[in-house]
Amino acid sequence: MSMNARKTILLVATHLAVAVGGFAAGIYALPILIAPAPPTDLELQAAKANVQFTGQFRRELKDSDSLHWGEGVISVAPNAISLAGRLAPGPDYKLYLSPEFVETEADFNRLKNQMARVGDVKTFENFVVAVPPGIDTTKYTAVVVWCETFGQFITAAKYR
Repeated sequence: MSMNARKTILLVATHLAVAVGGFAAGIYALPILIAPAPPTDLELQAAKANVQFTGQFRRELKDSDSLHWGEGVISVAPNAISLAGRLAPGPDYKLYLSPEFVETEADFNRLKNQMARVGDVKTFENFVVAVPPGIDTTKYTAVVVWCETFGQFITAAKYR
């Protein structure tokens, strides 16, 4: 192989690696850049006014890792679910109520048809998600944060 062919291959490979790395960094950074401001302490307190249950997001769940985790106290009220804590940033997070505690993607997928999708999680430090009419939080036992786009388990907490 000639020296020019090697240079060309090396240039193509390094440029491709930089492009792939930039794309991956963009996927990670974009949700952080476009995230709305987290709820204020006053908004969190208002969401907790009728709290029936609480639970704990922990980093050490089976399918949680350095890029997919949550930590803090989750509060479940009939009209809102709130987090005083943090989530690993990512795209397209959805909040679900589950009839069982899950901590793996396999368990989530097994139970997904029995879960209630509450809504979108758009902030990574604290959140308040309104519970839609028709969802009875007392019929479930756990809260799950799931990345819909990538089918990735983020975190979960048992609340009863």
